[in-house]
Amino acid sequence: MLRYGLTHPAILAALAAAGHGSRVLISDGHYPHTTGANPAAERVYLNLSPDRLLVTEVLDALVDAVPIEAAAVMTPPPDRDDTSETSDTSDLSAPEIFAEFRAALPGLTLDGLDRFAFYDAARGPDTALVVATGDRRTYANLLLTIGVRSEDR
Repeated sequence: MLRYGLTHPAILAALAAAGHGSRVLISDGHYPHTTGANPAAERVYLNLSPDRLLVTEVLDALVDAVPIEAAAVMTPPPDRDDTSETSDTSDLSAPEIFAEFRAALPGLTLDGLDRFAFYDAARGPDTALVVATGDRRTYANLLLTIGVRSEDR
């Protein structure tokens, strides 16, 4: 019997086949699921209707099931008046969803990638699982890197 809340068979199978360093993309409803991720990755479509399911709901289930060692987010383009390229996801202009990600992933820093760098990372050979959600919040895309299981778990 499973000891955590995640029960989706395809997600469990993909996580079981993945290992340390493999990546999991949890994407919002705006994401190009077909072209914006590794073609060999397992795809699970949970985008039943707008805002069902949310990226944060999927994240909560995954955090309970696998260790996460890194997380990357898609950052909005800089203001037209701002010429600096920043990956700082903690500034006040960052999307509100980033605070929810930080709360669900205590101790991890969110690595910010611009849209095309994020697509390139998600298309990489280490992306083992893509979970499509119906989340309508913009920039609610999260690329997780699976860590190593601790001795006590």
